[in-house]
Amino acid sequence: MPPPLIIDPASIDFTHVVADLDAIRVYNPQRFEMEALTAIVLIDYVNKIIVGYRDVTANDFWVRGHMPGFPLMPGVLLCEAAAQLCSYYVGKEKLFDSNYVGLGGLDEVRFRGMVRPGDRLVMVCRMVREKRMMAQCYAQGFVGTKMVFDGKVQGFPLRPTTAETAES
Repeated sequence: MPPPLIIDPASIDFTHVVADLDAIRVYNPQRFEMEALTAIVLIDYVNKIIVGYRDVTANDFWVRGHMPGFPLMPGVLLCEAAAQLCSYYVGKEKLFDSNYVGLGGLDEVRFRGMVRPGDRLVMVCRMVREKRMMAQCYAQGFVGTKMVFDGKVQGFPLRPTTAETAES
C-alpha cells in the first residue's frame, strides 16, 4: 500500500513555474545528461515542501540502451531526480555553508511504477531533518496521479577544491 501523499499531485499548478532550468542551475551543478529536472513549480517554506518535474523524452541518454523496445527510466535516475530537487531546496534555503550538496544516502526507497518516454515525472519532497552537516528529505515521484517512487534522500555539504571550482 502506498504511503500518505505529501501533496496531491492532481492539485499542482504546472503553469506556475517558480524556477526554470536556468534558475535550477544556480543551485545545482549538474549539466547536460545529468540534469534531472525541467522546472520547479512549488516551494512551500512553511511546510518545507518543494515540487518539480522532469519531462521524459525519447532523446534521454538512457532510452537507447535501457530495455530496448521497452524503454524504462532507470530507478537510479528517479533517485537522482529526487536528490536534485532536495539539493535545490537546500541551496535555495542556504542550509549548508557550501555551494554543493552531495548525495549522502537513500533509505526505504520503493519503486512502485514505470516512467517511460513521454511521461512527466513529478517529484515532491518534504524536508524532514536539517542539521549543519546533513539534510534529509522524504520524496515521492508521480506519473499523473500514480505514485511511482518514494523514499528518503540524504544530502551533505561538499567542499570542492580551488582547482575544481576554477574548472567550472
